[in-house]
Amino acid sequence: MSTPDTAEAEVIVLRPSAGVASVQGALALDLTPRTAPPRPRLRSTRASDLADLERASREQVDAFVGRYLQAAVEIAAGDRPVAQLLRHTVPEVFDALSGRARAVTAAGGLAPGRVRGPNPARPVVVGVRTALIRSDAVEASAHVRYGRRSRAVAARFEVVRDRWQCVAICWG
Repeated sequence: MSTPDTAEAEVIVLRPSAGVASVQGALALDLTPRTAPPRPRLRSTRASDLADLERASREQVDAFVGRYLQAAVEIAAGDRPVAQLLRHTVPEVFDALSGRARAVTAAGGLAPGRVRGPNPARPVVVGVRTALIRSDAVEASAHVRYGRRSRAVAARFEVVRDRWQCVAICWG
């Protein structure tokens, strides 16, 4: 009896490979790869301010708050390293943000801040509403779109050590 030549043997697939679901577990996190960067469509509005600030400074604060919140939602989704907000975040908020990023990326089997690859659903801050409470304190709320889902984020910013820092953030 001779042994068959394995170089010319045909492989017969008995069972097709099972795909991985794009939504994992009860949290319904979309863990499919990302394809496009977020589209900046930020609408910024002001609520009634309780303090006065010159127009140019107020516009700079609004722009900072919008950029910060966009970076924060990308960190919370595991798309950006948390260290990028270290300078503008108090330690308590920084720890909470890094814990959130670790939990989300662990669910996806990745490391925080590592690019996952293409995915059509990226977190995008669509609108920000700010209110100047004092000349050194701003409260903001943001409308965040994540695919077809919407979320809310509220944050408070204060001047700490001569720069704006996030002192509280709440995810809705």
